[in-house]
Amino acid sequence: MEMKKEQAKRYVIVGGVAGGATAAARLRRLDKDAKIVLFERGEHISFANCGLPYYVGDEIKESERLLLMTPELFRERFAVDVRTGSEVTHVDSESRRVHVRTAAGETYEEPYDALLLSPGAKPLRPPIPGVESPRILSLRNVPDAEVLRRLADQYAAAGRTVVVGGGFIGVEMAENLRARGLSVTLVEAAPHVLAPFDADMAKIAEREMNENGVGLYLGDGVQEFKEDTQGVRVRLVSGREIAADFVVLAIGVSPDTDFLKDSSVALGERGHILVNERMETSVPDVYAVGDAVMTFDRQTNTAGALPLAGPANRQGRLAADNMTGRRRIYDGFIGTAILKVFGLTAAAVGKNERMLEREGLRCGEDYRVVKLHPLAHVGYYPGAQTMTLKLLYRTKGAVGKILGAQIVGTGGVKSRIDVLATAIAMGADTDFLTSLELSYAPPFGAAKDPVNMAGYMAENDLAGLVRFLPAEQLDAARQAGVRVLDVRTPGELSHAPFASDTQIPLDELRTRVRELDRTVRWAVLCKVGQRAYNAARILAQDGYDAEVVAGGYTSLKMAEFEASPDAAPPCAAAERMGCGGTPQAAKMAAAAEEVDLTGLSCPGPLMELQKAMERIASGDVLLARASDPGFFADSAAWAEAAGHRMISRSKENGLVVVKIKKAGGKDAADDASEGG
Repeated sequence: MEMKKEQAKRYVIVGGVAGGATAAARLRRLDKDAKIVLFERGEHISFANCGLPYYVGDEIKESERLLLMTPELFRERFAVDVRTGSEVTHVDSESRRVHVRTAAGETYEEPYDALLLSPGAKPLRPPIPGVESPRILSLRNVPDAEVLRRLADQYAAAGRTVVVGGGFIGVEMAENLRARGLSVTLVEAAPHVLAPFDADMAKIAEREMNENGVGLYLGDGVQEFKEDTQGVRVRLVSGREIAADFVVLAIGVSPDTDFLKDSSVALGERGHILVNERMETSVPDVYAVGDAVMTFDRQTNTAGALPLAGPANRQGRLAADNMTGRRRIYDGFIGTAILKVFGLTAAAVGKNERMLEREGLRCGEDYRVVKLHPLAHVGYYPGAQTMTLKLLYRTKGAVGKILGAQIVGTGGVKSRIDVLATAIAMGADTDFLTSLELSYAPPFGAAKDPVNMAGYMAENDLAGLVRFLPAEQLDAARQAGVRVLDVRTPGELSHAPFASDTQIPLDELRTRVRELDRTVRWAVLCKVGQRAYNAARILAQDGYDAEVVAGGYTSLKMAEFEASPDAAPPCAAAERMGCGGTPQAAKMAAAAEEVDLTGLSCPGPLMELQKAMERIASGDVLLARASDPGFFADSAAWAEAAGHRMISRSKENGLVVVKIKKAGGKDAADDASEGG
């Protein structure tokens, strides 16, 4: 008797890009006979959303490079019936059909056996007066990027733009428009940019933006847009006004699910598609993935949404498996994210302090924090660059369990955040970090990796060997009676003074410890915290109540930074400060000596800069490269105080590069006119 051939399944996918396109390719690999139809409202089914700002900034030269898969290639390679310019307007789950409208206005219905929804998210456009102006744009797809790129071309010479929103897209757009030569101001209603980062870490990124010419209005939202013949005037809640040729609106996204409101597919309060752990919706055989879905936080098992490409790809693959009968479970998200901020890399994973406090956890009681400023690789190997690493972990319940981490630096950030993300995904504690055997060679790391060091610090804290006082809390602690012991050297103090109560270099502390009052609590300060820990151990074993100022003087200086709306590009900033010089003069002024200050943190670069300046003759030029971010501002202030002339300051590949002319010689302009 002849066996009846089973009819091929019919899969319909709404939306491409990360979730939908991934699912379509996976479905074909799992089912060679299936009929797969993919509907995409736009003209591109698979493009690199995350690359769009860099195309606007001309870092990516051709838009074709953003197209990961064309409809034609997708049809040929995967035998998927791709229908671009086709918008799904309704899902009829009873008849198992979707209603489709083409770009030409024609409508029809398409049946399915299983349906995957991947509609993505759309940029938020709140009802602010004037927001409908054609000069106010958002960035969602390649056509949006093309428009913004043309505007960047048009206004590059002397254009002004305002970016509204300090999230990842807003910061990336500010950087890339600045790279095109525009004057850029970023407006953020929250106190700081980059919500996944705590204020102390966000400040590092804010300083980098200011020093690269991006003005920042923080804690001040937009009240009104007003278009005039000159462009757009952006009125803020504070009453300030900013003039712009065009505005980029980047204040977040919302799920693009309006077409589902009259369907049986359950939606959340904000329009997210509700799914279970198999990415199934409330309707049988209807699945959903990507930016439009509400999944859950792996650490707390609470509902949440994370509109990022990584989770969307994983969900698309998993949903395809479940659609073909392979039972797979989505294990939620932990929020791993990374971005470029000019010469810096900023990355975060898991919880930050604001999140933990919203969940009812209290710093010092339920969780604690360690902060360190390690080098990306050993200091003796050229080009060592500093990062700041912040680790949050449990002190109650699951003691030592890693809750979150943030890293900002110029090199080596991604590898460390990925290790910490893996540890959090495993549910690991801080002891796990101390036991990790991580790769080491001088150009790449250190025998004690920054991840190991964070684990050691948390281990010492949990064992009661040390207490850490956040730098931001030092002033309040001093008002409560805490005294500061500075254990840095006299040479350091001369370049980086601090009004401590007592100054005893670490190497003299054992013989001078009796000079300290035993009846008070001491906060010990050094450059980054390492010597302060050694000093605190000496004091603790001699009966003193001592704690370490976390991150030392470096963290204190970072905490002092306040973002400015009046940032200027490096050369203009130097001229405004009275340091003189022009880009042409900087180019023509040949350096008599070059010094490598990488791997040193404040005040090390200034100390070595002074020594180098003493070696050259009056009128000669010194070129210095430093990895310490604070060197950008510190070098200009030092040069001005010493009477030298700052010819140029710039940031190149994560390094601060300065040219300084020693006092007593010809003017920099003369140098330039004579050919250097």
